[in-house]
Amino acid sequence: MAFFFSEPSRTFSEYLLVPGYSSADCIPANVSLKTPVVKFRKGEECPLTMNVPMVSAVMQAVSGEQMGIGLAKEGGIAFIYVSQSIESQAEMVRKVKNHKAGFVFSDSNLRLTDTLADVLNLKERTGHSTMAVTDDGTGTGKLLGLVASRDYRVSRMDPGTPVAEFMTPFDKLIYAPEGTSLKEANDIIWDRKLNALPIVSRDGHLVSFVFRKDYDSHKGNPLELLDSQKRYVVGAGINTRDYAERVPALVEAGADVLVIDSSEGYSEWQARTLAWIRERYGDTVKAGAGNVVDGEGFRFLANAGADFVKIGIGGGSICITRETKGIGRGQATAVIDVAAERDRYFEETGVYVPICADGGIVQDYHITLALAMGADFCMLGRYFSRFDESPTSKILIGGSYMKEYWGEGSARARNWQRYDLGGASKLSFEEGVDSYVPYAGALSDGMATTLSKIRSTMCNCGALTIPELREKAKLTLVSSVSIVEGGAHDVLLKDTSGPAGRS
Repeated sequence: MAFFFSEPSRTFSEYLLVPGYSSADCIPANVSLKTPVVKFRKGEECPLTMNVPMVSAVMQAVSGEQMGIGLAKEGGIAFIYVSQSIESQAEMVRKVKNHKAGFVFSDSNLRLTDTLADVLNLKERTGHSTMAVTDDGTGTGKLLGLVASRDYRVSRMDPGTPVAEFMTPFDKLIYAPEGTSLKEANDIIWDRKLNALPIVSRDGHLVSFVFRKDYDSHKGNPLELLDSQKRYVVGAGINTRDYAERVPALVEAGADVLVIDSSEGYSEWQARTLAWIRERYGDTVKAGAGNVVDGEGFRFLANAGADFVKIGIGGGSICITRETKGIGRGQATAVIDVAAERDRYFEETGVYVPICADGGIVQDYHITLALAMGADFCMLGRYFSRFDESPTSKILIGGSYMKEYWGEGSARARNWQRYDLGGASKLSFEEGVDSYVPYAGALSDGMATTLSKIRSTMCNCGALTIPELREKAKLTLVSSVSIVEGGAHDVLLKDTSGPAGRS
């Protein structure tokens, strides 16, 4: 006979947080949103943490290289979408890793025989205005000079002018020897009023660059998430079909963490994928898995070697899995159930496996609710798809700007691997829709508002950290009438669309 749950499954919208005691120290500026991303043993430090509890969904309409860069600047992680060729996904990861570093490998290089036309073409292709001139045209060749935008005037020079005639030659350059620390390099940049400082080996070969703009960027983004080499942290999705080829390519490209992108994670296919990763890489490659909606599914993936577990089936705004298959569970109930099992697993094994609430986030406060219920971080699709950094087009519809947003289970994405059950290599039916979402501008502005709300709510609960919120939170179910009462009602709202109104 089928098993019946005695309680209905509930969504985040059915809960509210009850305020707790707030001390004088409990102010938003004192709140830390640092959270673990991958598993660790009791008494040890987590090898990968985030400064904010938000990651972007593994979706074509959400997580490209610009989202990877933008979200890392804000302290989170973007998971570059998997429904593309291995080569193109690895290149996206590589671009994020190379975009910002204390020591940047040069990817804009010239030969002495190149011309101004080559300089302009390279600038158009890479977006970089500082270019190294080396003997072999590579980023590790013998450094002969530099070309910067101040070295040429397009309007007054012939496109065929050789680089050698207008570059700054090596003997006129200010550079630092290999082994110079990042602090020392930045001091040279500021003392000598430079925009870029080449790092050069003993035999004169270019090693890397240090840029003034990277220092400024760091000061303007205090929460930015960097690896041990001062490069942006980025994740990438994988599937249960081509992992043997995709994982090595992503690891080589520099991906910090992987996740199996699947609509349903309680399967042998995910166990096989994790086993393959552990057999070849041990614990050096971090890989999450999912999605599941109960404690049983969590324990299966934790035992299989998952570094974190994603929770949620059918709760996404463009997901129609529940409608088409009758599979899923209310996201709040799923998070509560899995969190309880995560804690039991930790007590039994001494291994803490973080959990990620994937889907069901409609309002900003739902993130805080998910954290209070036990989630370590949240994965969001619709939320991030609205910003400039998402890879989709901005379209004017009915006088308002919108961004395209489609599900991985839609006919447009055709990401059949995400719904793979071992059958034919095609999408049998749709589990997602193609849609539009209201354009929301820059990621940094949107996240600043969201994070401000989270910090403020945590202070209302008397909590300054996510573990403290989980411990102190008091949650109450609300009635349908209470939900209506919680919004503006019984008033005629003014038009606040002007400069002083809502964004």
